[in-house]
Amino acid sequence: VKRGVKDSTMKNYIYMYEMFVKPTFGKKKLTQVKKSDVRRFYNQLVDERILKISTLDGIHNVLHQVFAIAVDDDMIRNNPTDNMLRELKSAHGHEVEKRKALTVEQERIFLEYLRNSPRYNHWYPVFYIMANTGMRVGEITGLRWCDVDFKTGLINVNHTLVYYNHRDEHGCYFSINTPKTKNSCREIPMSKELLAMIKPLKKVVNDDFYVLTNDEHPTEPRTYRNYYNGLMAKLNIPKLKYHGLRHSFATRCIEAGCDYKTVSVLLGHSNISTTLDLYVHPNMEQKKRCISRMFKSLGK
Repeated sequence: VKRGVKDSTMKNYIYMYEMFVKPTFGKKKLTQVKKSDVRRFYNQLVDERILKISTLDGIHNVLHQVFAIAVDDDMIRNNPTDNMLRELKSAHGHEVEKRKALTVEQERIFLEYLRNSPRYNHWYPVFYIMANTGMRVGEITGLRWCDVDFKTGLINVNHTLVYYNHRDEHGCYFSINTPKTKNSCREIPMSKELLAMIKPLKKVVNDDFYVLTNDEHPTEPRTYRNYYNGLMAKLNIPKLKYHGLRHSFATRCIEAGCDYKTVSVLLGHSNISTTLDLYVHPNMEQKKRCISRMFKSLGK
């Protein structure tokens, strides 16, 4: 499959194989692996809290493709991984997780603390950009000055920064890659506030330098994630993934009455159903307004 996937995806497959698959199945013949072996393997990874169910997809992709080729080549009759992941998710009551977001008040407290704290205010831009554009972590850390158009007030998202779980033979551990999907290539309008925040950051006139570092080298996304987690704990805000700032942006847009298609385009989703499945979960006030509007339209 190497020619059909991104370099980052291929490296992730290799990591998944070396880290998880090889120790268990590496010395077995294909014909020796049964469904019960795969079921036991998946359950062990989850029960021993090595991995969450949602992160098993990468491992499953590796195993499933290996056995699918063996089936095509008539080496084995059936693929022992068929429906195994679905069975595991069903057994654990796993459903599509609704993305959690900060409340308006939590977001205000978080950003104001960063902006006014002498110790942490240099981290303010990355969190502010994510909360006000909905960009993914890799898209923000990979953002260069050539991607920011101050005249039109647009951010052009056309690449992402990818960090690998392990170093390759050249010692390289990150690369600039194409975005997650074709729809991820997009233009995001900047608000006046965001524009005013970003402009002073450009202290070196080099369009190839990264926005967040003003240097030819970016900062590893994990660094921002670690600071984010620490700050959330410090401010007594319920634990929320770093990606939660992207979710918060989507939630603020929907709360403001933006149409779902526009929100989907801003987020770079390949399909509006992704936006609906992950982000559209109305609160009680929205439900009440919906009922009220319905009765008002009927003249009741």
